[in-house]
Amino acid sequence: MAHHALASQESYNPNHLLDILLGKMQLKNDAALSRMLEVAPPVISKIRHHRLPVGASLLIRMHEVTGMSIRDLRDLMGDRRTKYRLSDAQGRPKAEDKSAEAPAPGNYAH
Repeated sequence: MAHHALASQESYNPNHLLDILLGKMQLKNDAALSRMLEVAPPVISKIRHHRLPVGASLLIRMHEVTGMSIRDLRDLMGDRRTKYRLSDAQGRPKAEDKSAEAPAPGNYAH
C-alpha cells in the first residue's frame, strides 16, 4: 500500500476532518458527504484509509460547502505545514537555456 508523504506526519488525521464535516453538515455517512462534496464515494474511503491525501481541489470544495477557512480545515486534519510545494522543483529559478532565447530585435521568424 502506497502512503503519501503527508501521512508520515504524526499529527495527520484526515478522519478527524471528515468526522467534523459530517457533524457540521448534519450528514449521516460518508456517502452523503461524498454527494455534498461532489466526489465519488471511493475518494472518501481512500482518504479515510490514508491511501489518498486531501488534495487542494477537495480542500477548496470543503471550504465552499462549509464556509470554513482553508487554514481551519487543514488544522482539523492535523496538517501543520506552513508552505506547500507541488514538486521539489517548484519555486526554484529555471535553468537558463541558451537554445530557447528570444531572437535578436529585428530578427523575427515569420
